[in-house]
Amino acid sequence: MSTPQPPTLAKLIVGFFTKDKGLIESLEKELTSEVGEVVNRSPWLPFDYTDYYESEMGTPLFRRMLVFKGLIEQADLAGIKIATNNIEKRFADNDKRNVNIDPGYMLPERFVLATGKNFTHRIYLEQGIYADLTLIYQKGGFVKLPWTYPDYADERMLDFLKEVREKYMVELKSTYKGE
Repeated sequence: MSTPQPPTLAKLIVGFFTKDKGLIESLEKELTSEVGEVVNRSPWLPFDYTDYYESEMGTPLFRRMLVFKGLIEQADLAGIKIATNNIEKRFADNDKRNVNIDPGYMLPERFVLATGKNFTHRIYLEQGIYADLTLIYQKGGFVKLPWTYPDYADERMLDFLKEVREKYMVELKSTYKGE
């Protein structure tokens, strides 16, 4: 018989892509007021893996990842996705998004994104939001899955997430020691 345990606290990471890099300051301000202080940023990465967003957002698109201070409950992810969807709407022009925001969290063994779209590998959370198992961590690195989005499978992204994981593991140990 398995004995239920409380879930591990997670590290909140929010990715976004946009055509307009000038939005970063106001976008970070909105995100900070909704989910907390940004403590780390990835470099801008080109987002040229698909033309799916071209008609809505234009080109070229660029991706950036934001890492937030502290740790969150895994159950908070659905509410965070609802909040980021609202931010997307506030930044939209004529019902076309200027930014696509992807909140997610890191655990020692995996990286999960929130989405409003169901699929075979996604688990329903609440409020129409699903958890997408995006990457798993094995043998010292993140492993891509058959459904991992190409931008999250990019080596530069994997390197950035590995650095974030190293800091997260220290923070996690410190948090649990302090209990």
